[in-house]
Amino acid sequence: MAHLPGPAALVHEWFTPRSVGGAELVVQQLDALLERPQLAALVDGESNRAASWLAGRSIHTSFVQRLPWGVSHVQQYLPLLPLAIEQLDLSGFPLVLSSSHLVAKGVLTSPDQCHLSYVHTPVRYAWDQMHAYLRQSALAQRGLSSLIRWQLHRLRQWDVLSAQRPDALIANSRFTAARIRRYWGRSSTVVHPPVDLERFRWDQPRDDVYLCLCRLVPYKRVDLVVEAFNATGLPLVVIGDGPERHRLEAMAGPTVRLLGRLPQPEVNQWLARCRAYVYAGLEDFGIAPVEAMASGAPVIGLGQGGLLDSVRCISSGCHQPTGLLFPEQTLASLVAALEHFEQERLWTQLPAESLRNWAERFGPERFRQRMSALIEQVWSRHQRQLADRRRALL
Repeated sequence: MAHLPGPAALVHEWFTPRSVGGAELVVQQLDALLERPQLAALVDGESNRAASWLAGRSIHTSFVQRLPWGVSHVQQYLPLLPLAIEQLDLSGFPLVLSSSHLVAKGVLTSPDQCHLSYVHTPVRYAWDQMHAYLRQSALAQRGLSSLIRWQLHRLRQWDVLSAQRPDALIANSRFTAARIRRYWGRSSTVVHPPVDLERFRWDQPRDDVYLCLCRLVPYKRVDLVVEAFNATGLPLVVIGDGPERHRLEAMAGPTVRLLGRLPQPEVNQWLARCRAYVYAGLEDFGIAPVEAMASGAPVIGLGQGGLLDSVRCISSGCHQPTGLLFPEQTLASLVAALEHFEQERLWTQLPAESLRNWAERFGPERFRQRMSALIEQVWSRHQRQLADRRRALL
């Protein structure tokens, strides 16, 4: 990587034990790539936790850290978060990287600093999923819909404004790149997020049960999966927890089991032995489908969004297919896919080793290589622009 005349800063929205997912894996890889940069976030609940990878690290935080329940419920302070991220003082760092799904891209930098932002998503509930969010919002149901709509309107304005601040944007999928273009009017480079492949086994004997693994929140559309397996009578195991759990348990028929949150070794065993992984949500990228393929499990998923980057549909006639994509987010479309998968015994045409080989292209090493090259490219361009400005002043 190009030589940096000083330390780099790495900004993430928040570090809490409640948020451990694909975005955090991106931050871990960037932290290693930049050789332990200065970390910054709205709140930090990890550096004082002995079991955390951030134990003992110095992390710059915002005033939200000191608010009541700020660390554990940072999202409840949503109207304050744009202001809070702008209070982080990063003026001593020539290079700033942000990992952003809400406000991290909005940190303030000077023209002499170089800022790259890895964008997981333009904030969903302020843009294309606003109406679905309002339908599920407890506050909206209590008569505060107009206030929430106004706050989201102001958030959209700030979101567009702050998206102009980074020197370059990196999107986690082609779908996210399209949303960046639509909402922010900017181009971006696609670098798929890293997936920790080494903890998954692909060579285990497989059972006849299907698996759905995700957080049980409305936009994941686990309700659609449960309905489809009720209709087909096929066996389904759902792993995960969240606000939708009680509703899903009430919906589940005799062939559907909800196991809640499980330890990671047990999750890995289910991935290694299931017939296929089923997912009906519209994802920006989707780490779990790649983890399923790394475990030798075919994916039956919605043929929209980020899954188009990771899953190769057997019905398209492509080389090295890895699953079956259904076209619409409807019960009829998913049921038709499940029936086709069963009738044609498609799992026999999707060998586990081939799926694992495909998943390898999403490993951490490839991510670090792509990011290293991009950082060097943007940094070098920034240095040339600085030199041009200085010459123009002479």
